[in-house]
Amino acid sequence: MTGIGYDVHRFSANRPLVLGGVTIPHSHGLEGHSDADVLCHAIADALLGAMGLPDIGHYFPPGDAACKDISSLRILEKCRDLAAEQNLAIVNVDSTLIAEAPKVLPHREAMRHNIGAALGIRPERVGIKATTNETMGFVGRKEGIAAMAVAQVREDGGPS
Repeated sequence: MTGIGYDVHRFSANRPLVLGGVTIPHSHGLEGHSDADVLCHAIADALLGAMGLPDIGHYFPPGDAACKDISSLRILEKCRDLAAEQNLAIVNVDSTLIAEAPKVLPHREAMRHNIGAALGIRPERVGIKATTNETMGFVGRKEGIAAMAVAQVREDGGPS
């Protein structure tokens, strides 16, 4: 089964930038109730969609004080647990970050490791790509970052 996810967050001057569970040096972080990790959020929604479940806002409501500033890796761990409850195995995730800056490549392997560990899959099963928006739109004006993801799950019949 396959699901898709999309998320976007605007930049905020007074927060760290967290992508794929990695704090990345940058002039701005992302605005949000959790750590605003746009990459993990897109992956979570893709996984939840593949399982036929509601989106992350259902499990982690933006107004819930218990969710304030939590690591989005915990959101991915919840997706892993929900998959296990349904006897589903996460096969792989593939994602694209859309941002003019910062450069993602220096942090890609750490992101793959963090996401794979949270999901209980090998890092090789975590695809992370990055592109710009060619200076067009809100991403091009450096107002925020967007992410897209696709995920596959299958009935659990062995190791993924």
